[in-house]
Amino acid sequence: MNYNSYSANGYNTYREIGVKTASQGKLVVMLYEGAVSNLHEAITLVGEENRIEPKNIEAFGKHLQKVQDIITELQISLDMEKGGEIAQNLMALYIYFNKELLNCSLSHDKKKMKFILDLLSQLRDSWASVSQTQANGAVKMAGERATLSITG
Repeated sequence: MNYNSYSANGYNTYREIGVKTASQGKLVVMLYEGAVSNLHEAITLVGEENRIEPKNIEAFGKHLQKVQDIITELQISLDMEKGGEIAQNLMALYIYFNKELLNCSLSHDKKKMKFILDLLSQLRDSWASVSQTQANGAVKMAGERATLSITG
């Protein structure tokens, strides 16, 4: 086994542990990060006049498919009963994203992909902020509990 195999295996193990130990909010952020990263990669493969070189067509398709898979995962993870209007709005956005990305897989519309990338980035940042706020609150609560004395 060469160094690259060890490096890849180590990274995959590290990433798997990160996913298994992450909070629900952090998992959502990780999904958005994956969508943003893959959409950015797809956009970089599109040249002038929305053209893709033949050698990049397969990679472009794979990146867009990963984005659509992630968005679908976000869709099915929505709790429509508890989420109320926010969940409904997110569902509408996810449906819109997947529809537009499907069109982009054929048209290679760089402007449209950049627009979706911007929206996904904003959603990622919002979720990261909420997740961090929740984590800080949990740490504060844990710290407060640690100082309580039950001896009497």
